[in-house]
Amino acid sequence: MLGWWRDNLSRWGVREWSMTGLAFVVICLVAFTATRGLAFGPDGEIVRLRFGGDAQRTRVVLDLGRSTRGQVIEDGSAGRVILSLAGVNPARGLEGSGSGLVRGYEVSAASGASRVRLDLARGAEIERRFLLPPGDGVDHYRYVIDLKATGAAAAVPVAAPRREQARAEKPLIVIDAGHGGRDPGAQGQHVQEKAVTLAAARELKTALERTGRYRVRLTRDGDVYVVHGRRVQIARDAGADLFISLHADAGSDPALRGASVYTLSEQGAGRAVREFTKGDDWQRDLRLPGRDPSVDRILLDMTQRATQNRSAQFARVLLTHLEGADHPLLRRSHRDAGLAVLLAPDVPAILLEMGFITNPEDERVLSDERARRRLMRSVAEGIDRYFREPAAPMMVAGDIAGG
Repeated sequence: MLGWWRDNLSRWGVREWSMTGLAFVVICLVAFTATRGLAFGPDGEIVRLRFGGDAQRTRVVLDLGRSTRGQVIEDGSAGRVILSLAGVNPARGLEGSGSGLVRGYEVSAASGASRVRLDLARGAEIERRFLLPPGDGVDHYRYVIDLKATGAAAAVPVAAPRREQARAEKPLIVIDAGHGGRDPGAQGQHVQEKAVTLAAARELKTALERTGRYRVRLTRDGDVYVVHGRRVQIARDAGADLFISLHADAGSDPALRGASVYTLSEQGAGRAVREFTKGDDWQRDLRLPGRDPSVDRILLDMTQRATQNRSAQFARVLLTHLEGADHPLLRRSHRDAGLAVLLAPDVPAILLEMGFITNPEDERVLSDERARRRLMRSVAEGIDRYFREPAAPMMVAGDIAGG
């Protein structure tokens, strides 16, 4: 759900995204749809259902007192979705009207399980479902069901009318020249990494600006050291549509050469969420009083997953383009890691290792102005191709509930 909003708003340059605009779109729909107090009776009671979304995608969250395993009985093809949740009991009178794709719901007891029935307002199917354990200030389990529209109902995205308006503002690309100042980075035979990355960043900026299709900002434009957290914050504060950090690789084997791209790993994504939520800044970004902490966490998780998906999409597009332009790549050219400059939860980001500064051929390319400009033109063309491609779909969660 949020991946779809993120893809359709942020990709085309909607500046009010940050987390404020997202909060108004999602929190107002999700956090306050159901306002009944959360009070568990016997262990395992399902006490509340919450809804958020629209006619394209709807999220259903069930608050429950213990872990469960879900089984799909009806998938939506007959106008309703029915699931069985093992080992949990429903609270009395748990029925009512829904929201978005759900017209109404009822939860009833059925042989040591709860039977959850969602009556659909229009054609829809389960996109994904998963269990969230207690944590981060939430003391209970949440079972999440994401529904998406099918057939004619899915033909026109709700946010489509805003795309043309958003296109009037050019996408903002933030380019990060790795290292700098007191941090020289890797050392080649003739050049230091910090000098190569700054030259490449300036050349990529020029190549992008010449197209007339982008706004570009550098995290540094001189031989200065910028802490990693500040580089990320520059991109977030500017409302960047894409963040690319330029580096030169190094290795003990001088024969090793070729470019590679890093995107954020799952472990890094968890670190990003922890970093983002450990202070009050993220709450000030949302600027909405009285929020449900569990919805906040779901919101942030969805944002992070959508951003990871977009980052991976750009990595694939860029590597395919570089390979097609005869730039050598490492055998395993798409890698993931918990790198500090990739931690922004709401800005698609990659780290490009342009080649091995410890390899004579790669060092020649990186230190030669003409060869380096050719490489940066290819990167700019890859960025162009990325923004022309349809947005990537929401990443499917790895912790899918069984059944």
